[in-house]
This record gives sequence, C-alpha cells and structure tokens, in this order.
Amino acid sequence: MTTTERPGTDAERLRDRIAAELERTRARTALLTDAVDDDDLVRQHSTLMSPLVWDLAHVGNQEELWLVRDVGGREPVRRDIDDLYDAFKQPRKDRPALPLLPPAEARAYVRTVRDKVYDLLDGIRFTDRRLVEDGFAFGMIVQHEQQHDETMLATHQLRAGAPVLDAPPPPEPRVDVGGEVLVPAGPFTMGTSTDPWALDNERPAHTVDLPAYRIDATPVTNGQYRAFIADGGYDQPRWWSGAGWQHRVEAGLSAPLHWRRDGDGWAYRRFGRWSAVRDDEPVVHVCWYEAQAYAAWAGKRLPTEAEWEKAARWDPATGRSRRYPWGDEDPGTGHANLGQRHLWPAPVGAYPEGASPLGVHQLVGDVWEWTASTFRGHPGFTAFPYREYSEVFFGDDHRVLRGGSFGTDRSACRGTFRNWDYPIRRQIFSGFRCARDAGDGE
Repeated sequence: MTTTERPGTDAERLRDRIAAELERTRARTALLTDAVDDDDLVRQHSTLMSPLVWDLAHVGNQEELWLVRDVGGREPVRRDIDDLYDAFKQPRKDRPALPLLPPAEARAYVRTVRDKVYDLLDGIRFTDRRLVEDGFAFGMIVQHEQQHDETMLATHQLRAGAPVLDAPPPPEPRVDVGGEVLVPAGPFTMGTSTDPWALDNERPAHTVDLPAYRIDATPVTNGQYRAFIADGGYDQPRWWSGAGWQHRVEAGLSAPLHWRRDGDGWAYRRFGRWSAVRDDEPVVHVCWYEAQAYAAWAGKRLPTEAEWEKAARWDPATGRSRRYPWGDEDPGTGHANLGQRHLWPAPVGAYPEGASPLGVHQLVGDVWEWTASTFRGHPGFTAFPYREYSEVFFGDDHRVLRGGSFGTDRSACRGTFRNWDYPIRRQIFSGFRCARDAGDGE
C-alpha cells in the first residue's frame, strides 16, 4: 500500500482488502453471538464481562461513530444509543441493567451500519486526511471488533451450560524445544513508525539498548506450573510480592482459573468440556501475580516488555526488527495458533515455522504473555485518534501483555502489538515465559 492513491491499482486493492477484512471479522462476530440463544445473549455470565448482546451492539456503534459519521460524514443511524454503548460511561457490572437493544434489534442495527460502511467505502479517498490514510480508520475498526470477539470468546469460556463452540485440536509438536535462549547485549528498534494499521501505543519506532539476557524458548507449560503447585508455591509467601500475596489470600488462589483436582492430577474446563491437563501445553488463565510468583520460585523473573519484543523481532543477521518473529509476512496457519482456529493453546514445539531468528518459539498466538512492565507510551507517543484508546490507561495500574492468544485474530496481533490489563486478571487467555539476566561472559 502507498499513501498516493492511483485509481484502479493501490486504492482498489486497499478497498478490496478492507471489505474482505470487514466481512471476515463480522463472520466471527456472528459465530460467537449466533452460537447461543437470546437468553444467553442478554445474560451476564460474569461481572467481569458484558452481556454478549452489549458487545454486539457496541462494535456496531463504534463503527457508526468512526466510519459512518466521521469518515463518511453521514447522518447518524442511532444517536440515541451512544451513551448506552460508551465503554467509559457504562461499567461492565452495570450493563445488564441498561435498556440495551434486544438481540434482533442489535443484529439489525449492526447490519444497517455495515451496509452504510460498504456504500461509503466505494468513494473514499485514502489521501484526504490522516485518519483514512492507508485505510487506518477501517483497520482500527476491524481490530476493535476482533478485540471484542476475543472478549466474547472469554465470555464463552466463563458461561455455564452445555458446550456451544467447537474447533479441531491444535497441531501436535513437530520439534523438541525447551530451555533458554541467550539474547546478546545491544540496541534494537522497538515499536513502529511504518506499519499502516499499527495503533497509537505501538508508535513511534525508537532505539532501545539492552544488556544481555536469557529468555525461555517457550511459554511456561502446564507441567512446569504443576511442579510449582506441587512444591507448595501457593502456600509460601516468599515467592510472592506483598500485593501478590495479599491478592492470593483474598481471592483464594490455589491453581489457574478453570482447573480442578482430578484424582492425583488436574482437569481443565474448556468451553464447557472437562479434560485432563496436558503437561506440554502453555499454562493459561493465570494472573500477573501468579506469573511473578512462579518466576521467583524458578529463580528467574518476568521479561520486561522491551526484552520480550527484542526476542520476538530482532534479527541478528541484519540488525533490523521484523514485523513478526518469522519475518514480515502475515501469519499463516503454520506460523502460530491464532484466530480461534483452535480453542486452547498448542503444545510447545507445534509451530517451528513461527520461531524467531534466535530460536524463541510461540511468541505469537497460544497465550498472551505477561511482562514485568507497566503500561506507558513509547518515547514520542502521540494519542491518535482519541486519548481513550491508550493514553487514559497509562500508569502503574496495568501490566503489559504481548504476543496474542489462540483467540486473537491476525489483524490484532503484530510483533509491536501491546495489550494491557490489571495484574489480578485471569479470565483472559494469559500465560507467560520467564527471563533472567545473563551471567558474566555470556
């Protein structure tokens, strides 16, 4: 893509790509909302989550606000519902009590909005202003809907009742991988100033110089985490920070979310089905405090966000930072477990084609990985196109997660993509890997 519009070439290809991404994304939204009946759509399955029907209308409302009204300059479809679907005005716990659009009306609303978007897309010029340059506003809306699709997938994981989602299991391991990888000292380029659909918190590109460190070649597995549990990791304050131990006690944490004892082992509930915990899969549904405690028990620590990104993007042969661990091309099915193709993390060693040049595996997909870093803007950060996407979350309250999960779509996942959440959250598809300082001479 280029910022210079040439009729019949770049602009038309961009329009086709946008239309295809909008259609593909809406198909996923329909799958997640059509899988349950109306009672399930309007029910709140957890106070941490919205009713599914709120998410459905919310993605349509954001699409209307940004594409129909702002980009297209069209008349509002439903100005009267703007406040209902404003995520900052309406806390999740209160949303079930709002006069939300019922399921049929919500579906009709998002269809109407989408029809208007397709209509205006035909005449848009991608050079008129920054918001539409390279199709950014459309890419922002695609990513926003996909992020809510992952949120809805997490709601499905929390709902009670018979299973309604199905997918084939992820691939089996193709290589034997484990241990640590040395990342040598030196600078690398963090963030991006060129990726056309990168969001404001990924920008701008800047140089970060890091000392040498070692990072796990794979995410921490269930088997490794079970050893922490078996060694009394949840019962010994010495492994936990003060805030972490307080939360562990108050919340009664004793294992990852959705685990239960099963004879001498453990079982894990996945979207309504119980199965034995498999030792070679990345552990998922752990909070930042649990990840931090495990790392301390293992004699390591969580990687900083910069350490994670260098391990994921830096190519020692060229000195440049790639878009993904495997290169600059978009993720294929052989690179990573993304896009809800499967409903749980793949065992380690399942995606050798997705490894970084240094030999770090499964950095993208499977589980979001907690880092040690709090959420801040990169040096030179500028909020765009609105402060509420990133800037209002900056500070010490949120910890950064990187890499995406099995429920993350390829459009909302890059080597520079940043996620964040409170350190107590574990309803998200969160795991981690460990790091440590390199020893003398390494």
